[in-house]
Amino acid sequence: MRAFLAGQVRRFINTCLWSLQGWIAAWATEMSLRQWTVVNILSATLAFALPMTTAERALILGFGLLILAAELFNTAIEEIMDFTSPAEHPAARKAKDCGSAAVALVAIAGGVVWLVVLFGR
Repeated sequence: MRAFLAGQVRRFINTCLWSLQGWIAAWATEMSLRQWTVVNILSATLAFALPMTTAERALILGFGLLILAAELFNTAIEEIMDFTSPAEHPAARKAKDCGSAAVALVAIAGGVVWLVVLFGR
């Protein structure tokens, strides 16, 4: 049992390290990730500065994190498409555009959350 738990702890630590490496790699090359991070910091600051319920803050913070996750997925799609199809190809373009559209939709959803929280009372 002890060996099993030690293995699980080691796996968890490795997973955290791999995730951090992914964040650092994307941060180094993706301006949009850095921009969305700034937007999230501002959004979180405003969420804590305004009188809101815990649930409202949770929605705003959660959607902010979803935007960052969508941006990381989009980066992964772009990287793999550039690796597998360095030349322009309609399928590669479609995959990249769909990834970008996903980021836009999650960002719009985050904006809707803000609008509902601010004006839905």
